[in-house]
Amino acid sequence: MTTTGSAPASAYESLRERAQAHWAALESRPLVRVGMDATGRAAGGLDVVASFRTEVASHGLQATVSEVGCLGLCFAEPLVDIKLPGGPRVFYGNVTPAIARELVESCLVKGVHRPDLALGTLGEGPAHGIPRLEDQPYWKLQVRVATRLCGTVQPADLNQYVANGGYAGLAKALAGMTPKAVQDEMTKSGMRGRGGAAFPTGTKWSFLAGARGAVKYVLVNCEEGDPGAFNDKGILEGDPLTLLEGTTICGFATGAVQGYVFIRHGNDGPIEKTRAAIVEARKAGLLGKNIMGSSFSFDIDVALTGESYVSGEETALMEAIEGKRSMPRARPPFPANVGLWGKPSNINNVKTLAYAPEIMRNGGEWFATIGFERSKGTAILCLTGAVKRPGMYEVPFGLKLRDVVDGIAGGSPEGSKVKLLQTGGPLGGVLDARSLDLTLDFETMARAGAIMGSGGIIVGDDRVCAVDLTRNLVAFCQFESCGKCFPCRLGMTNLLETVERICQMQGQAQDLDLMRSIGTTMQAGSLCGHGQLGFNPISSAIRFFEADFRSHIVDRRCPTGSCTAVFLKPTRTRPVATSEWYAKREYAKT
Repeated sequence: MTTTGSAPASAYESLRERAQAHWAALESRPLVRVGMDATGRAAGGLDVVASFRTEVASHGLQATVSEVGCLGLCFAEPLVDIKLPGGPRVFYGNVTPAIARELVESCLVKGVHRPDLALGTLGEGPAHGIPRLEDQPYWKLQVRVATRLCGTVQPADLNQYVANGGYAGLAKALAGMTPKAVQDEMTKSGMRGRGGAAFPTGTKWSFLAGARGAVKYVLVNCEEGDPGAFNDKGILEGDPLTLLEGTTICGFATGAVQGYVFIRHGNDGPIEKTRAAIVEARKAGLLGKNIMGSSFSFDIDVALTGESYVSGEETALMEAIEGKRSMPRARPPFPANVGLWGKPSNINNVKTLAYAPEIMRNGGEWFATIGFERSKGTAILCLTGAVKRPGMYEVPFGLKLRDVVDGIAGGSPEGSKVKLLQTGGPLGGVLDARSLDLTLDFETMARAGAIMGSGGIIVGDDRVCAVDLTRNLVAFCQFESCGKCFPCRLGMTNLLETVERICQMQGQAQDLDLMRSIGTTMQAGSLCGHGQLGFNPISSAIRFFEADFRSHIVDRRCPTGSCTAVFLKPTRTRPVATSEWYAKREYAKT
């Protein structure tokens, strides 16, 4: 494939001029942005937006009320920022309809901000006695690359995206680079997949580029079924055009003709925002035939999956798109040679592709300066559980987990202390409080018995029983097993039966060795990562909390009292997870 020189550059320059004019007009009058992703809506954002619009209309104000994605400060939702012409963005957290009315009266009518209600400021201009957000612990440690525009631009608004640097990376690739040069730039960046495997992205792209065939596919994985992880959905709800640009760059680099964004059914916000962004990109000639006047043609569609955790596995994902049951395929052949509909395919996580536009715009060497050792760039972490400031934070690799949990998320609530971290989703690890001194990078986390996974970190304080938490994780994995291969199907069931028995104070001395034996078999014989990693939560929990297990087995006592005299209503002599148990979590006191 060849590029066409000045045509893409000229097309982009024209697009950028229009976008900057639009952005300048937007900032020439008061601008109110309300976080309206799933977090914002759950916190009451719909009523807050309605209140702002009603008050702006009743006062006859020339102000724009815009619905944006999440800035990542989920603890402060509904989060609102108000920017007056020539001033900084002033953020207000936990806004209610009543507070919205006060802010309209003060900020928009009188032009006076409210320091007593404000969270902080971003950008140049008078601070009005309000602290800078950049100085706050939950912001100053962040380096925002993939999430740089989340909470700033209106999702699917092409002008806002382009005015803030969007599509510069694709224009650069089309105007003066070959597909091989784009692959080399990704390799130079040190970028590794953010879906959990951490495989080098440039190498992965080169596999598809070298595959034979006129039809190739780029697949984007946003199944994201991990409890406690919402960064993929956060990107799609906050800045879906970043993903589309990254996917198109991947298509150019690999010679693909079609992309599919694979989203779990029921995630209406990400689905609607992504579809709207695709429509806008097509209208602007950024998808479809001869993109930006080049010889490169590429399109993207959204594909939905049902409620299946295993469909996030790359071969099960392809089965789902083809209309089949989401079950993994045996490999080889690998997707780069025989993938979707038998054609060469490349599967990337949402976060992986969301980095590509900035890597292309600024260069691979720029990205490689961020991070730690082999873990280049940033990690987008979802902090939930027993922390004061839950949220979605993008931080450079190389920080200590203590910097993230205590510094950014504020540590555990008053009167408790951090006991454990559950990382990498239900197939990840359970670490003790000593892990707070671990360095945040792929290799260190793996050596500790955990995985980065999709970036979820659930913090448990000293009120959490490690054995009970492990039971919940194993129950999830057992319920979500597709059942195709018996090491996973039977192994997960046996693991759950055993840990359930321990939680009921009926464990036996040999149960820990029994679970290790089952886990070893699952790792060796399972068809996909679901079974291969299914023993991870138990193995790591035993490693760090063996005393808790021994207390249940030997002393017949739960250290926190969580498991004492509590058992699942059995459906057979030895209870296992059932759909009723998993969905309703019904327990009975003995």
